[in-house]
Amino acid sequence: MAIKNFNVIDTVYSAVKYDLVLIRYGELALKGEVTRRHFEFTLLDNIKNALDGNKISFELKRERGRFYLYTDKTDQSIYILKKIFGIYSVSPAVKTQSDMESISKYALDISKKVLTKEKSFALRVTRTGNHDFTSQDVAVKVGADICKATKAKVNLTNPYFELFIEIRDKTAFIFTEKIHGAGGLPLGTQGKVLSLVDGPKSLLAAWYLMRRGCEAIFVNLDTKYNKTIRSFAQDWYVHEDIINVNVHGKNLYKKLNEISSEKDCSAIVTAHSLYDAKSKFLTDTKPLKQYTELPVLHPLIVMDQKTITKKCKEIGLKV
Repeated sequence: MAIKNFNVIDTVYSAVKYDLVLIRYGELALKGEVTRRHFEFTLLDNIKNALDGNKISFELKRERGRFYLYTDKTDQSIYILKKIFGIYSVSPAVKTQSDMESISKYALDISKKVLTKEKSFALRVTRTGNHDFTSQDVAVKVGADICKATKAKVNLTNPYFELFIEIRDKTAFIFTEKIHGAGGLPLGTQGKVLSLVDGPKSLLAAWYLMRRGCEAIFVNLDTKYNKTIRSFAQDWYVHEDIINVNVHGKNLYKKLNEISSEKDCSAIVTAHSLYDAKSKFLTDTKPLKQYTELPVLHPLIVMDQKTITKKCKEIGLKV
């Protein structure tokens, strides 16, 4: 849950010196041990490549269920991390020891910069490992200390300010927000797909497959979209593998078979939708499925134009 009052976030950001950025991944943790490790290391490589590409100096550490990023460029790093597939959320955090006194001290340092007697707060505490206290013990003790120091009231339902405390073995992390990432699976863990590009909607279709871990080979059917594809690829930190194709009909299908074989692709992705008034879905897709050797995927198939336009805007595409 993120803080709803962005003035609070700005206040905390300007007042607190963060030690690191917590990076969480979601469904990777549900995989078997061998698969999970493969996915984790792929995600680590993707993070390193994106940060290196932006000339950000950093140190990246791995622990089961979490990555820890240490950098002087917290804001810029978070902007990048939000767009790396496989990352569920990130939090700039303060790091301390997992004893009650240390946790309370740092929680008070942050809370005093924000809270007054007119404002309310909530503590969200999680704990992993062996300790002589529970999460509830921490919430009660730290909450009482904050109330005493600031005169603020506890409001667990709709607080002005939320403070998160995450205790992991001998270490505790204190932070004020969880910033959502792209989610999904790390890019490069699920093979390659051919993305047929004839407009921004095609890139949205490709985005859905990339979010599921697929690398996209962009088959550009109109060279005027080269700049759009490059901008999209750079914005989402994916490879700019663009192939311009100027043939149509059966020659196009033959070319797609050649490219898919050369690039070792597993499927073709299009932006066809059942709600697209400008095309006839069955008529348009039948020859593609008849003359190409790969499965054809339509991730936008049940989306209407309004939904497609909204989603394009959300991921930075102009329709």
